[in-house]
Amino acid sequence: MKIVWISALLLGCLMGFSIGVDMVQGFSFSMTLQNAYSPFRVMEFAELFVLFFLLFCFVAEVFYRSFKVKKQNSDKNKTP
Repeated sequence: MKIVWISALLLGCLMGFSIGVDMVQGFSFSMTLQNAYSPFRVMEFAELFVLFFLLFCFVAEVFYRSFKVKKQNSDKNKTP
């Protein structure tokens, strides 16, 4: 679960830095958001498929590991 929070924190910091640099250059806030998301708008279908597949694998692994840990903890609590 730490990996998810660290990844989200890094994403937020980098997006904030990008938006901040654009605003210092004189762009409006709406234009800075467009600049931040523009790489995703020009992606082709195959690139989007790979991106979402990798994100799905990452999320599935996180849920699998958390489920596995909860199951191990419940098994330890059942033994006398």
